[in-house]
Amino acid sequence: MHALRPSIFRPTSLPPSPSPSQPSETPPADKASWSITKLSLAGFKKPPPTRSMSLPPATTIVQDGSYLQVLSLKLSEGVSKALAQPASSTPGNESLNGRRPIPASRGRAFGSLIATELNASVDNPHLHKAVLRSLHRPLSALLTNLSNTLLQLLSSPDFLNPPAPTTHAPNPNPTQAHALSLATFAGELLEVFDELGLGLESDSRGDRLKPTREALVSITTRVIHPLVAGIKTELTSLVEALEAPATTIAPKTGTSFSKAVITQHPSIASLQAVVPVYARALTRYFATTTNQSYLASLEISVVWRALVAISHRIPTQLCPPSPPNFAPAAGKKGRVAGNTPPTTPPSTRFILKLPPSGLPPAPTLQPSMPPIVGDARAACDLLSSLPRPTADKESTRLAREAVDDACDGLKALLRLLESVQTITTRDPAELARQLGVSSAGLPTLIALPILLNAYVFTDEKGGPRSVPSILGLPEERYRKECLTGFGRAGECTRAVGQRVLDVLLSQLGLSIDPAAEAVVRWLTAEITTADS
Repeated sequence: MHALRPSIFRPTSLPPSPSPSQPSETPPADKASWSITKLSLAGFKKPPPTRSMSLPPATTIVQDGSYLQVLSLKLSEGVSKALAQPASSTPGNESLNGRRPIPASRGRAFGSLIATELNASVDNPHLHKAVLRSLHRPLSALLTNLSNTLLQLLSSPDFLNPPAPTTHAPNPNPTQAHALSLATFAGELLEVFDELGLGLESDSRGDRLKPTREALVSITTRVIHPLVAGIKTELTSLVEALEAPATTIAPKTGTSFSKAVITQHPSIASLQAVVPVYARALTRYFATTTNQSYLASLEISVVWRALVAISHRIPTQLCPPSPPNFAPAAGKKGRVAGNTPPTTPPSTRFILKLPPSGLPPAPTLQPSMPPIVGDARAACDLLSSLPRPTADKESTRLAREAVDDACDGLKALLRLLESVQTITTRDPAELARQLGVSSAGLPTLIALPILLNAYVFTDEKGGPRSVPSILGLPEERYRKECLTGFGRAGECTRAVGQRVLDVLLSQLGLSIDPAAEAVVRWLTAEITTADS
């Protein structure tokens, strides 16, 4: 018996010593094909478990019904985490009743959870529909929580106090900060809905998430629109005030250089102070692309009001550059005659003053630019600094193009105002061509009052006239019916332009006025373009 024991245990003790892993590392030449075949088979057997974590387990879990239960628990846990208090500390001025606002990216995190589950089941239509049905309950609980919290914030008197940020209070108060965090959360979740195409159909056979989408849109709208309305009101009032010229301080008598001092326009000074504050606020309000079409409407409206105000300002100094060298000489002669006693030879006084006043001719050209040009340039720079809709997404690309076109119109207005001061030609055809180039991209009803008062109704011809006075309409009615926006101005171009053209042809002697004839040619071309 003792002799048989080694024979029994010997086979079992032999295999451990050669360890099968060693031959696989350095296989002999005659066993190379076998070892490669073995590794290749092992390689084909191992990948399926790694892939089964995404697609195959879904099919297996669906058969026993446990997958949907686990998914529901996972989504409910995701809702709780999304609405939980942040662990990191936030600024103390945003704390409300001991609670901090929801941090940014919480909505994207919850949306990525939904996207992961939907993408994992995209190859299985039945499972995909089941996952969509599983979204209804957690999303309904999420909307209920958001709506209840938002209702308390919107009903608080602090929500619109102040209605718009100021230089002294540029940041939102705690109530506004909490409301904005809810709006940002809803906007981030809506971006995921857009990427997945959820809630776009009202058909009962679809995902049935359209009410959820509408509720999320309502949350963002109820928060952002009232806050933006305060900024819009302030900006509109400031740009409309640009229609009135800035105050001019009369020169002091008895000074050696008596020159009128034109102060900065108060609206420009106010815009320089508040526009940076508004730009930061709007960037925070429209952190997501959900409501950026409303941002576009805000900026287009403000730019249009600025165009109307600047173009309809009474042109106190807006005139073509008629002989620039005569005005300084007349001023010098008048100053010498008024300040020189009769006993003093005028030539001696005149020769003494000639070198300091005749040295720099350039400063005489700088004051020739009227204040309206500087105001238009400042308004263009300030309004162009406001944030715009993003251009890299299809949903906001059209809104971005509309804002860019509006700002291009403001640049075209500045170009036209500068051209009126620099164009020196008196040939009607050439002047009309240059006016057409300068006013390209600008609505005809915006350029029309500028050109009429610069070339037709000048001081020598009775002073400036407005377009409503030519049409025989009250100013308020004309603006309400023809100058409500870019689209309406384009629709009224032909009717208004033809009426003004008839008046010019019937009441003015254009044959002896090349400048007025150039305006008629320009207006005729604009009417023809509007008809085409």
